[in-house]
Amino acid sequence: MKLIWNTVRDAWSLAHVRGEDRLARDGTKDGDAEAGMATAEYAIGTLAAAAFAGLLLAIIRSGSLQGVLQGLIESALSAG
Repeated sequence: MKLIWNTVRDAWSLAHVRGEDRLARDGTKDGDAEAGMATAEYAIGTLAAAAFAGLLLAIIRSGSLQGVLQGLIESALSAG
């Protein structure tokens, strides 16, 4: 019976993504199901931004792209 209840609870939690409809382990509605997620989301976003900045820095420092960027900047400055 406990296995059936756990399966129903897990299926209910997956089907109802709103926090107020999620069931806690004791079978009651869990109104605080998303607690702490904002901090984790900010950490993932910060890590992704730092990785993207590192990738851009590596691309910009490569010799082949540096000439293209320099030509683009020079043509933009001389257009005026």
